Amino acid sequence: MTSFCIEGGHPLHGSVQPIGNKNAALPLLSACLLTDDPVILHNVPMIGDVTTMIRILSEMGVDVSEADGTVTLCARRVRGTPDASLFSQIRGSLTLMGPMLARFGRFAVENSAGGDDIGRRRIDTHLQVFDAMGAELKQNGKFELRTQGRLRGKDIILDEASVTATENGVMAAALAEGTTVLRNAASEPHVQDVCNLLVKMGCQIEGIGSNVLSIHGQERLSGGEFRISPDFVEIGSFVGLGAITAGELRIEGVVPDHLRMVQMIFSDRLGVRMHLEYDPNLPPECAYTLVVADEQELRIKPDFGGAVPKIDDAPWPAFPPDLMSIALVTATQAQGTVIMHEKMYESRLFFVDKLITMGAQIILCDPHRAVIVGPSRLSGQHVTSPDIRAGMALVLAALAAHGETTIGNVEQIDRGYERIDDKLRALGAHIERVP
Repeated sequence: MTSFCIEGGHPLHGSVQPIGNKNAALPLLSACLLTDDPVILHNVPMIGDVTTMIRILSEMGVDVSEADGTVTLCARRVRGTPDASLFSQIRGSLTLMGPMLARFGRFAVENSAGGDDIGRRRIDTHLQVFDAMGAELKQNGKFELRTQGRLRGKDIILDEASVTATENGVMAAALAEGTTVLRNAASEPHVQDVCNLLVKMGCQIEGIGSNVLSIHGQERLSGGEFRISPDFVEIGSFVGLGAITAGELRIEGVVPDHLRMVQMIFSDRLGVRMHLEYDPNLPPECAYTLVVADEQELRIKPDFGGAVPKIDDAPWPAFPPDLMSIALVTATQAQGTVIMHEKMYESRLFFVDKLITMGAQIILCDPHRAVIVGPSRLSGQHVTSPDIRAGMALVLAALAAHGETTIGNVEQIDRGYERIDDKLRALGAHIERVP
């Protein structure tokens, strides 16, 4: 197990470029299974989960080549089913189901997908979509979905706005017979990326960015070339980082529309000062820079009448659940009291006991709610990363703390953040990776 040793209290400043959206990269890689033509993806984040997904596809017979953040995939000779041990390591492997069912009429694996240990993550919505489109589920010592002939387009209302179920449904519908309508669909930027790639591959999709998607199935899709949008979760992580350490941080190549709620919560609730800059002389994907100001005076803004405010997560365009841990650590350094309400995962807030050992004033009310009173003087401790987002939140806490913090199990952080220790050192952080 690898650890980070971090000495806190040092100012950070400079420019950083966010990776491509992790949650877009995994289904976009899976989308190569919908065609026997090459699919070229740019701005692919070289993180642990992406490496695992590429291994899964390679062992299924997909030809894969990588160079400087560009991945080219050709699924002309797909064979067999996903490797069970690899499939179980990442939640994103579920997005193999839709393409395999749509193109080959069968998907089978010996166990279920893995991912972060943040509570139960149901797949019932995926099964609801596939059942409506004509697939049959069998469980005879393995998990198997089959369809007789092509999937059939249906008008489906999802029982929850599941991101991966929406992505699976869209990819399955791309080769289905007729038109599929997905209602109560997820609309996050990564879902939009998947839809936009499929449009480039020849599928007509209406309603991209909304919660009603109409997908007109095609008999065949061509290849396509696509640039993955910047990871707004990593951008939000750097916003929190810049807020709780001295120094100006410039986050280059952001998409303003992806950050509206992130800016609202960090600015209006937690008092983070930041602004957007636009350079018309740069390419569109590089034109906007988010600047987190130096010397922050974080102050939690109370609700009307002086009531304690609440930060909660919900499906897009509300505040993303993957940024709740980052916002919580930021709140420990702000003047005032705030309630954090994590609605979606019953174990995501359990990492706060590690912040409490570092000196944070936090009351964990139940698995979903915590009260944070700040600012708190944090002190370095020995802690362990339980999942990707909590691990990154602990990195923020360590950089704001006095003394040295050791964070174990950083392989979890590597699953979602590319060379984060190198990026932080370039900004002035005192961080070392040690066995």
